Amino acid sequence: MMKRLKKLEDEVSRWPNISVHPHRFGGKEFRYGSAEVGHVHTGGVVDIPFPRSVHDVLLAGGLAEEHRWVPNSGWITFHVRCDEDLRHARWLMRLSYLRYALKTAPDARKLLEQESQELPLGPEVRSLLEKFVPVTARQVLAEPLA
Repeated sequence: MMKRLKKLEDEVSRWPNISVHPHRFGGKEFRYGSAEVGHVHTGGVVDIPFPRSVHDVLLAGGLAEEHRWVPNSGWITFHVRCDEDLRHARWLMRLSYLRYALKTAPDARKLLEQESQELPLGPEVRSLLEKFVPVTARQVLAEPLA
């Protein structure tokens, strides 16, 4: 168990703009700037905040559980018990990370395209993440006129 959590912690801590902090209820917390991407408890529990729209899709698809302490929020919980769980916990953390990374990326569309292939992202989750891609004048000008 601890080796799996250490792998997850090591990987997430290497993502650009991520800082690691002690979590107030034990474990490690990962932040993008001042925003929490998620945290890992020593017992294998991973808690991640999402906007309600993403939260609802994850729960409906059986990809996460309601958070045990704040069930009527955007928070989800996931338990890491095996290597497959570790991969899924990484996927969930990366989704949370992306909503902040897309807002500040020099080429957010390219980042979303790359991540959509690597993760992979289903159409419903991808469409929810597209809302975090800033609309720039350059993107507006590049789009064909209707």
